[in-house]
Amino acid sequence: MSFITGVVSKHIKNGDDIKNPQVRASYGKCCNLMGIFCNILLFFGKLAAGLISKSVSITADAVNNLSDASSNIISLMGFKLASRPADREHPYGHGRYEYLSALMVAVIIMVIGVELFKTSVDKIINPHEVETGVLTFVILGISIAVKLFMMFFNREIGKLIDSGSLLATSADSRNDVIATSAVAASAIISELCHVELDGYMGVAVAIFILISGFSMIRDTVDPLLGTAPSPELVQHIHDKILSYDGVLGTHDLIVHDYGPGKRFASVHVEVSAEEDVLRTHDILDNIEKDFLENDGLHLVAHLDPVTASDSRICEIRALLCEIINEFSSDLSIHDLRVVDGATHTNIIFDCVVPYNIKLTEKEIKSEIARRVKSVCPTYNCVITVDRPFVAISH
Repeated sequence: MSFITGVVSKHIKNGDDIKNPQVRASYGKCCNLMGIFCNILLFFGKLAAGLISKSVSITADAVNNLSDASSNIISLMGFKLASRPADREHPYGHGRYEYLSALMVAVIIMVIGVELFKTSVDKIINPHEVETGVLTFVILGISIAVKLFMMFFNREIGKLIDSGSLLATSADSRNDVIATSAVAASAIISELCHVELDGYMGVAVAIFILISGFSMIRDTVDPLLGTAPSPELVQHIHDKILSYDGVLGTHDLIVHDYGPGKRFASVHVEVSAEEDVLRTHDILDNIEKDFLENDGLHLVAHLDPVTASDSRICEIRALLCEIINEFSSDLSIHDLRVVDGATHTNIIFDCVVPYNIKLTEKEIKSEIARRVKSVCPTYNCVITVDRPFVAISH
């Protein structure tokens, strides 16, 4: 725990229980109240400097701070609403309010960016002299120092409670440091070289704000649409399940994100078909309990029996794995069954096909079946194509 998070946690009740929605809301409240206070002070300071110097870029930077204060207010409301417990209408909780608040902040940033761009272009077309002084540079210097502090403050707390909203605020503060530094640099150059750069720098700041807003929209829309979980999380779930004795493999992992700390998942767990069903059911119960208590993940594990002692099925599985690996190393199979008939044998299985495979499902089935028949003419493949719901497949 860093110095910043250590100091803040001491002033928050049960500050170590960061998985608790109420505790997360307290951290969010602390960060956003700090942001509102700092951004309003910076707004009035820069606005005064912009009006005195008649600088559109400094005024644009001031308006940017005002939008940051508005963003903090919306984010504060998002944390408050997200901490509400689940109810009959929302059984998965209200965690996605945090994503919605971040989306509203991003939209406000985009609107501000467009308005600043229009004002700056007008300044380029109709330029007027900028009158900078010592006070202007003092205010800009203080602004850079304050934004640096806010960047580190929000980043450390955001990492502690795994908040995309606070991490986005930290990135926005970093962007403000760059933008304000650019404004100060243009003022110095204009003063020394008698070159009018104010309108051009205003355009640059506006574009910078628009890019930042677009990036925030993309980052907040993804979890609302249902983006795939990170490869690190998928690998962690896979490795942890396989660490249990008696587990042979996993597949069909699906993870749903209903907001920070509100993840639900389902997975098929392969166990030996010869094993006692009560014992394997107990293993799955322990897996589900482990993930809930230690990862905050509500996991439902489906028992999937696999015939491990039948040498013929093992040979067919090995053959299929060899064939699909020759076809593509990204493919995998599961739920293999063998049904013998009078003239042929049905090889029934599911094949997981990632989205980067460009062939159609029909072409994939046909090619795998053709390669199997070239080895064993009496084998008839009955294939169900699955698509992965995670970032990587196993």
